[in-house]
Amino acid sequence: MTAKEPAQVKLLSGGNPQIAKGYGHAVVQSYIDAMPGWKQDVGRRLDTLITEAVPDVVKAVKWNSPFYGMEKDLWFVGFHCLTRYVKVAFFKGAHLSPLPPGTSKQANVRYLDIYEGRPFDEAQLSDWVRQASALPGEKM
Repeated sequence: MTAKEPAQVKLLSGGNPQIAKGYGHAVVQSYIDAMPGWKQDVGRRLDTLITEAVPDVVKAVKWNSPFYGMEKDLWFVGFHCLTRYVKVAFFKGAHLSPLPPGTSKQANVRYLDIYEGRPFDEAQLSDWVRQASALPGEKM
């Protein structure tokens, strides 16, 4: 009898991993481990920066995306794989200074898009994360 092969994670549109809803570090790591190609390194770096900026952060995967908050089901940031980039969503981003560059149809949401081979300002991202964590979380 041979050991069972681990199940392959299905990649959805844009290469976003399909991960069952769950709470905690392990489920977020499962999502990151399933991110395709260069996006996996971005996911690892984002998780590290968020955790370093907010050591008591609560983590979850919902709607096939990692979410980070100060308490369960109240989130301040998340990210998602798209075809050409990783989209970081600040749910109360309109209250951050300076504003993250990406606008949204939702008044409070702002985005940072991270592309392959284009470095992003890690210090600025960490500052946005700290600012966002101090705001009331978004219930989702």
